[in-house]
Amino acid sequence: MPTYRLATLSCLFATASALAQVPAGEAAVDQVFAAWNAATPGCAVGVAQAGKPVLAKAYGMADLEHGVKNAADTVFEAGSVSKQFTAAAVALLARDGKLSLDDPVRKYIPELPDYGVPLTIRHMLNHTSGLRDWGSVAEIGGWARGTRFHTHAHVL
Repeated sequence: MPTYRLATLSCLFATASALAQVPAGEAAVDQVFAAWNAATPGCAVGVAQAGKPVLAKAYGMADLEHGVKNAADTVFEAGSVSKQFTAAAVALLARDGKLSLDDPVRKYIPELPDYGVPLTIRHMLNHTSGLRDWGSVAEIGGWARGTRFHTHAHVL
């Protein structure tokens, strides 16, 4: 597993642990993330209560090669780490009968082009849809990863 993915996973697990196990307070959160410093890849932590932000902090580095520190508003490319969470959420919806894994994806994302053969949720979960990786498509369009922020409109 590439270092950045391992660092992202570590940060996600540490965040979950911090929020679940430490009492409220910035000092307690700082203690949990003390290992993230100027020599390590980092993370950002945000906590909201009743829909209002109560904590926004950053730890470690956004770019080790160029000495760029993380900030609370650093944009992280979640990349493939988000796939497992999305798949788990979809599996729960299927279990609860709110969708079928054999539903066409266009039922929920009508903006997806019609390729002549219905792409199903199962295809997406199994990586058998035939759709290209978004990063490859963006690069073909002249925007390599990391060269721009991709909005929802760009993705569509």
